[in-house]
Amino acid sequence: MEQLQIRIYADGKIDAKTLGVKSAKCTDYIKTLEKLLDAKVIESAFTEEYYQSQTQEVSETMIQQDNK
Repeated sequence: MEQLQIRIYADGKIDAKTLGVKSAKCTDYIKTLEKLLDAKVIESAFTEEYYQSQTQEVSETMIQQDNK
């Protein structure tokens, strides 16, 4: 599950971290966060998840019909 963790400190500092967002997809949230928080990113670091590939889970069902 993709999550966004935001902490706002008393001095106005804001920390934001993506959780469960793999690959460069996490960088898509930067502009959204800047708009939502009326702030500008001054420092950014990649987590381990940034270097993992985004995968999609596909479910396959086989149905066998009995021809009696």
